Amino acid sequence: MGEFRPVPDVLAYLAGSWRVERSVRDLAGGGEGRFEGVTVFGAPHRDDPGEDGGPRPGGGPLAYDGSPADGGSPVGGGLLHEECGTFVWLGVARPAARTLRFLPGSRPGTADVRFADGRPFHDLDLTTGRHVADHPCSADLYRGEFTVRDADRWRSVWRVAGPAKDLLLVTDYARVG
Repeated sequence: MGEFRPVPDVLAYLAGSWRVERSVRDLAGGGEGRFEGVTVFGAPHRDDPGEDGGPRPGGGPLAYDGSPADGGSPVGGGLLHEECGTFVWLGVARPAARTLRFLPGSRPGTADVRFADGRPFHDLDLTTGRHVADHPCSADLYRGEFTVRDADRWRSVWRVAGPAKDLLLVTDYARVG
């Protein structure tokens, strides 16, 4: 597996822009896909209604400079995760995007990850450099393993298993700039 780099404050670590490369394998059907793009972890846009996760007026992507609103550690309202890029599935390319909220967790240095609409997704504690989280979705179970390689690289591996899905998603993040 290799060594993991402990992260004392996950929100401070994630703040900024990351290059994203994700492989997606359908273990049951044999299909394969790939996502390439950018993820920005930044302070919510001024028009964002806040932690309730409701839609922003006007919709569309948010504009960030990648730094916390107060210029320091991204605490308080947490970070908005905006990912956009191109997803190629079975040779067909299409634009793809998603939004998540990374809020301060129940313990210092951790995060409570939520979907854009405010529904809970999973917790995230990288104080040891590695974390495993589960997310039940209907009858399927998403199990994510997060590992920090160094100050500028981390990885998530999601294994999705159940009657509806049998997937493996491996995402590598590399800090931009």
